[in-house]
Amino acid sequence: MNHIAKSWKVLLVTAALTLPSLAFAAEPAMMKGGMMVDQKGMTLYTFDKDKDGKSMCMGECAKNWPPMMAPMDAKPMGEWKPIKRDDGTMQWTYDGKPMYTYKMDSKPGDMKGDGMMKMWHVIGEHK
Repeated sequence: MNHIAKSWKVLLVTAALTLPSLAFAAEPAMMKGGMMVDQKGMTLYTFDKDKDGKSMCMGECAKNWPPMMAPMDAKPMGEWKPIKRDDGTMQWTYDGKPMYTYKMDSKPGDMKGDGMMKMWHVIGEHK
């Protein structure tokens, strides 16, 4: 095999291994089983106390309901937009609503936080 053919083979194998992960990383979350989940498959929730795209879940609340963090340089992608939290970190919002997971959800598909305190809600069409 000549040098050019070897180079193309290496390029194609690299692209095949890299492109699927890049495509997945481009989306902060996805719909799965009728609900929105993060990249680890964990259920995403909204909090009724959040207003005007601002997270009201801080301190102990954020320990129980970890915010769906965004990179500091995150850019809006359609309905997904990053917001700055009071502590200076970035969090993803969807359609203007900050997104969270729930610490008691131990595996993908768990929805233990849905309806909690009548303020926490799963995002999706599971109902």
